[in-house]
Amino acid sequence: MKIHSLTKVSILIVVLFFCQPAHSQETANKAEREQWFMDAGFGMFIHWSFDSQLGAVISHSMAGASDDYLQRFVNELPKTFNPKKFDPEEWAILAKLAGMEYVVFTTKHHSGFCMWDTKTTGFNVMNTPFRRDATKEIFDAFRKQGIAIGIYFSPEDFHYLYENKIPVGRLQHPMHYPENNSGLMKLDKAQIKELLTNYGKIDVIFFDGPAEGLKEYAWQLQPDVVVTRGQMQTPEQNLPDKPIPGPWEACFTMGTDWQYKPTNDPHKSGTEIINMLIEIRAKGGNLLLNVGPKPDGEIQIEQEALLREVALWNMVNREGIHGIRAWEIIKEGNVWFTRAKNANTVYAFIPSGKEWKYGERKEFLFKTLKGNDQTRVSILGYASELVEYKQNFDAKIYSETTSMGLLVSAVNGHRLYTNNQWLNPVVMKIENVEYWAPLQQQEKKSTIDGAK
Repeated sequence: MKIHSLTKVSILIVVLFFCQPAHSQETANKAEREQWFMDAGFGMFIHWSFDSQLGAVISHSMAGASDDYLQRFVNELPKTFNPKKFDPEEWAILAKLAGMEYVVFTTKHHSGFCMWDTKTTGFNVMNTPFRRDATKEIFDAFRKQGIAIGIYFSPEDFHYLYENKIPVGRLQHPMHYPENNSGLMKLDKAQIKELLTNYGKIDVIFFDGPAEGLKEYAWQLQPDVVVTRGQMQTPEQNLPDKPIPGPWEACFTMGTDWQYKPTNDPHKSGTEIINMLIEIRAKGGNLLLNVGPKPDGEIQIEQEALLREVALWNMVNREGIHGIRAWEIIKEGNVWFTRAKNANTVYAFIPSGKEWKYGERKEFLFKTLKGNDQTRVSILGYASELVEYKQNFDAKIYSETTSMGLLVSAVNGHRLYTNNQWLNPVVMKIENVEYWAPLQQQEKKSTIDGAK
């Protein structure tokens, strides 16, 4: 009897051992990969699919549409998609100049149309006159520029719903959720497997829809991938009032829509975009800034122009944006702050234009900064020695710690426009500095100490 009992136990142990999953199921991004993501800070979002030909909202025109519209959308529209000016190397170079360190491309938006050479559905870019794997070409071009690769993937799939006679909409029916729809879950997993197996290292995945069961599968395939939407906060077209602990990512358009919109689309100014990037970084987040290429493959001129304005600013000030973290406070007056990740260095983003004109000396009192004998102040991209065409002009920076805070006197002397009307923030680098509690807090403490 004892031998029989031991045999039973042995068999049970063997069964339990061999029934363990081959890979433990991940449930979170790796901490070191989240730190990498926070360092990157700035990414390019690309919304581009076959329905860019219409200049309509990407995919969503299918939701609630009539049968005849859906038939034309699914069967006719792919027949005319042929972006003859598609040059992803131009996109990648523009992103690199603008300071973007990762890209997120809409491999499959809600329509279900796949922008890669997939074996899972005929509803894909290879069955258009274009007949090229746009995803592969985009990833190759951005990798060439040293830019990390990200995938936008919609777990919802309007084409699947249409083909299976399920009302087309967004999360308005139980079968819209992959968890409730085994066929949809199987399709999504097959597509994610293609993307995470055939296209090299993927750094980021943005799941725009229910990610349960899919993000875990993605981590099994590529454990180092960072899941953004579906795992962290990704506010869309709005900003939090306060810093958010840990990694987060704000997604913004330059105009009013994500995909190419040829009409009725006023755009932000370059200064607005730069100020938005600064505010997001000061609050500890990433900016994922969208472009919507035209159906012929070109980035529209308005968005290219804005990115080139950002590129000029980045050429000067990139140090204050990348590899940084939020400072003790995000803002003092109209000056935003970031800090270097591994040093007692603060970057102060100071409004320019009419508030600080080219060639003008101005004093700044930072009430929350305390300097010492080792404190050094400089302006990113500017040597603070000469102002062009001015003879015997003192352009040096002076600083001292006072009872009210750190006092800095500096000249705005970096010439970036012919007419000297550069409107975007100047970045002051302040090394070996400490956080100094606001004066009113010190006064309050002195009053309490005096009363003891």
